[in-house]
Amino acid sequence: MITRMISGIVGIGISAYVIQRGGTTFSIAAAVLAVLAWFEFTRAFSRRGGNPALFSGLLGIGGMLYGAYTGQLDMILLAVTASSLLALLTSVLLRGDVSVPDACISVAGICYIGLPFAHLIMLRYLSGGTYVTPIETFDLGTAMVWVMFIGTWASDSFAYFTGNAVGSHKLAPAISPNKTIEGFFGGLIGTTVTVAGIGYLLHMPLPQMAGLGAAIAVLGTLGDLVESMMKRHTGIKDSGAIIPGHGGIWDRFDSVLFTAPLVYYYTIYFVLR
Repeated sequence: MITRMISGIVGIGISAYVIQRGGTTFSIAAAVLAVLAWFEFTRAFSRRGGNPALFSGLLGIGGMLYGAYTGQLDMILLAVTASSLLALLTSVLLRGDVSVPDACISVAGICYIGLPFAHLIMLRYLSGGTYVTPIETFDLGTAMVWVMFIGTWASDSFAYFTGNAVGSHKLAPAISPNKTIEGFFGGLIGTTVTVAGIGYLLHMPLPQMAGLGAAIAVLGTLGDLVESMMKRHTGIKDSGAIIPGHGGIWDRFDSVLFTAPLVYYYTIYFVLR
C-alpha cells in the first residue's frame, strides 16, 4: 500500500508538470504512454499464442499522434487506414505466422489505443478562452485535460471506496468480480459532484459540467470493464509492472482511453458553443 501511495504521489506530480507544460512535452509524454500501452496490449494477446502486428501498430499509432500534434486530421485518418490495411495484409503476406484473428485484434488495438491518445493531445491543444481560478489561470485545453483526469480519478476512487464500504451486488461478475453496483453509483454521484465543483471554479455552467461528470463516470467504468474483459481473455492479472503498486500503463489508462475522446467532443460541441 505504501508503494502504491508513493507511486501515486510521484505520478500526480509528473502529470501536473506535463499537463501544465503542454506543447511538445505533453505530446511526447502521450506518445511514450501510447507506445508502452501498445507493447502491453500486444504482449497480452501474444500470451495466448497470437502474433499481433506490432510494427503496423507502432506505425499507425505514431502517425495518429503526429497528426494530432500537428493538427492534421487527414494524417490521423491516413494513419488509421494505412496501419489497419497493413495489419490485415500481414495475414496474407506472412500466412502461417499471422492469422486472421491476429490481424483483426491488431486493427482493433491500433484504434483502441492510438485514437484516444490522439484525442488526448488534441484536447490539450484546444483554445477558446481563459479560466481564472484561485489556484491558477488555465487556457481551455489545460482546463479540460484536468477535468478529464480528475473526473476519471474521482470515478475510480469513489467507486472503490463506496464498493468497499457498502457494496454487495456485483456489477459485472463474469468480467470484474470486485466491481459492485453500489460502487458504480458511488462513483457516478461522486464524479458528478466533483466535475460540477471544478466547473464552479472555472465559472462554467454547472448543469453542463455535472452532465459531463456523469458521462465520465459511465464511460470510465466501461473502459475499465473493457480492459478487464481483455485481461481475462488473455489470462493476465496486470498488463505490466512499470508503475510500482499500480501495474502497467494500460492498467492506469484503461478508463482514459474512453474518457479522453468523450471530453474532447463534449468540449467541442457543448463548451465551445
